[in-house]
Formats: sequence, C-alpha cells, structure tokens
Amino acid sequence: MRINKRLRFQLQLQKIIFIALLLCAAGLVAWLSQQYSTQFDWTTHARNSLSKSSVDLLRALKSPVAVNVYVQDDPTLRQAVEEILKRYQRVKPDFEFRLVNPDIDIEQARQDEINAYGQVVIKYQGRKESIATLGEQTISSALLRLSRDTVRKVQFLGGHGERDPNNNDNRGYTTLAAQLGSKGFIVERINLLQDMIDAQTQILVIAAPSKVLLDGERAHIEHYINAGGNLLWLADPGELAGLKPVAEQLGLEFQNGMVMDNNVNLRATLQIEHPAIIPVLEYYPHAVTRGIDYNTLFPLARGIAFKPGTNNDWEHNELFRSFEKSWTETGALSEEIVFSSADGDIAGPITLGIALDRILPLTAVPGEDENANADKASQRIVVVGDSDFLANAYIGSGANLALGMNIFNWLAGDDDLIAVELKAAPDTQLQLNDLHILFIGFGFFIVLPGALLLAGFIIWFKRRKR
Repeated sequence: MRINKRLRFQLQLQKIIFIALLLCAAGLVAWLSQQYSTQFDWTTHARNSLSKSSVDLLRALKSPVAVNVYVQDDPTLRQAVEEILKRYQRVKPDFEFRLVNPDIDIEQARQDEINAYGQVVIKYQGRKESIATLGEQTISSALLRLSRDTVRKVQFLGGHGERDPNNNDNRGYTTLAAQLGSKGFIVERINLLQDMIDAQTQILVIAAPSKVLLDGERAHIEHYINAGGNLLWLADPGELAGLKPVAEQLGLEFQNGMVMDNNVNLRATLQIEHPAIIPVLEYYPHAVTRGIDYNTLFPLARGIAFKPGTNNDWEHNELFRSFEKSWTETGALSEEIVFSSADGDIAGPITLGIALDRILPLTAVPGEDENANADKASQRIVVVGDSDFLANAYIGSGANLALGMNIFNWLAGDDDLIAVELKAAPDTQLQLNDLHILFIGFGFFIVLPGALLLAGFIIWFKRRKR
C-alpha cells in the first residue's frame, strides 16, 4: 500500500487525537482519584482496616475530631503515623490530625501538656485525652471515653474476701480493672461499713465474698437494687455469704455442688486436666454473648436456675451453659468423680450465667436523695456462677476477656459496644524451603531469559522471511 500525502495527514491526525484522548483519560483518572477513594484490604483478617466496632463508633460521633500527634521530623515515622490515622479519616471525613514537632511548636506542646515524644492528644466536643501509644485499640478507646457525657463508675464490694481489683496475684482482678479503665470506666473498691454506694455508681460488682455480710450491708445492696442499680454478681460454689435473700428477691436459686465436665475429647483438645474447669461453647442469643464464637473457661463453677413460682417483674435470660456430658457434683471431690442422681447430682447441661432486666418508671425513686436513677429506663443484672473466669489467671483464656467486657458494656447500657479485636497477622512472613528457592531461581535465571530469547528469535526469523 502506497502512502500518499492525504493518508499521511490522516495518520498524523489519528495519532494526535489518540494522544489527546490518552492525556484526557489520564487527567480524568487523576481527578477521580482525588475526589473518590476506594480501598481493598486483602490482608489476613483485614488488619490494615478498622474493625467494625471502630467504624460504628466513628459513625456515631456527630462532631469533628481533632488529633495532635507529637513526633520528630522523621519521614518514616510520620508516614507510619499517617497510615494509621488515615484509616479513621476515610470513615469520618471531619477526623482531622496534625503531626507536631514539640521541639518547634513549643507553645502548642505546652497547651497539650506534652512531656515526651510519641504522645497523642485527641479532642472532641471541648474535651481532650492524651494517649501514649498509637493503635486502633488505644485510639478507639479514647474516642469512646470522650464520646460519653456521663461518668461510668464501677464499684467492687470489699471487706468480705471478695476478688480485689487492686490485687495482682492470680486471684486478683487487676487485668480486668485495667481493661475497664481503658474503656472509660472508673473502678473503685467499696466497704459498706465505711461508705455508702455512690449515687453515680452504674455497676456494683459482688465478686464471690467468702465471709458473711452483715444484715445492714445486705440492706444497702437490696436498697441499691430496689433503687434501680445495675449489678454483676459472681457466686462461687459454697455458701452465699448471707446473700440468699438477694437471690430470692431476683427469683434465682443457686444449685449446690460444683459443675463437672465429662467431655474427654474436648478437654484433651483444650488441654484441660481437671473436670471442674468447665469449657463453654454454647451461648444463648443475647447482647452479652454477641460476637462470642470461641470457647470460654469457668473453673470451679456452680449452676444457676430460675426459682419456680417467683412472681416479679424481672425478665430472665440464660446466657451460657455447660455441655450435656456435665453435671453438678454434690459429693466430695475425689479421684473418682462420677455422676450419681441418688446423691443429689444434677445432670447437665447446667446454666452458668443469667441476665435479668426490667423496665423502670421514669420517675424518681422514693428515698433517693439525689434521684440518681430518675431518668433510667431499665435496670440490668448479670449473675454468673463463677468468679475465676475474670481473675488474672484465667481472663486471658479463650474469649473470657471479651465476654467480661460485653457483660460490663451491657450493664452500662452500651449494647452495641464490643472490644476492638486484636487482629493476627500470619501472612507477614514468606517462608520458603530449599526446593521453593530452587524453582524460583530456575524460573527467573533460566526459564524467563530463555523465553525472551526464544520470542526474539521467532520474531526475527519471521521478519527475515518476508
């Protein structure tokens, strides 16, 4: 085909139009990338994206959020900080953050009371909070605390051998107290012989007292319940330390003895040696058990049941139970523990946790000096037949911590709040054996260059034959 002047002009015009359209398309793509943002997280457990609980929290925040991160002028560090905070900004556009060098902007650092590199100050609706580490757990927890207008106080009953939130041994509750503090709860210990239950107390915790409460102390607890107070009662096997009238008031009865589990295969899988350590995998639908799809462990637990013939305004909901191959052992524990109905043993499954709630009238409660519960719409109580599952020795087992935090969030009225999940990262390392390395080296250094040379030779040979 002969190329004349007219055809050459048409080809040049086509080339110019193609280049112009290509530049327009590139410019349009660049503009769209600035206006719209789309992201796909293909990492395991989507660890480069925010968890659903953090996303729900951000969408619930009605006002802008301002964050000041105090770091030095290190490009690598600043890039890592921006990567974390932009995850929040993509969900909430009015989530603004600044990277401040405290050595340069001294006045701003003084206003935010900065005394070390790496501190982060989060501001929301005129309130601010400083955190020391930058991660989803700490940032979302701080935002959660700042979003609340009311003080969430948890008081642990003391003076009768109860579990102590200030005791860091295996029986203590220091790990639980630290987790509650990170979620915005104020944790205190109260002795009813010295103090009254605070009017701002949202949750009273009775964690397995071993000594009998005085009648006057029990009267304070009954008055707290009658006034609409929320309660977490953890009762170990044995006597109820003078709290039997409280159980009757709530329409509950505690079974005698200790729950035993005979699921040998499951105990072997979970490496549970003693049958008195009860694994739980069956949960009833409830806000407390929402998101709990893993096992929890309850050492030395007792069963709880509804008291027949009770006529009160409480709504009872079972939370979790043991397996069918379990029973309540009423006899003495020995090397040979077997079920015997003749001895009063109760066959499983055994209910280990119960939630109670009732609607309260929107009126002041008689006898309340400060009308602390005048605006409460409902009252909530959780009763669990074990106190060990939240102790330092067991709170890290399975989903014990997640279940405990769900209990406190539900009692405080935060039905939709779930602890931020820690995302595992199993795909951050590539492990290759010698055979894999041999195949990769053979492919890159022999197969790929050989394929390119062969393709070049074929193209050259075809052109030569024309």
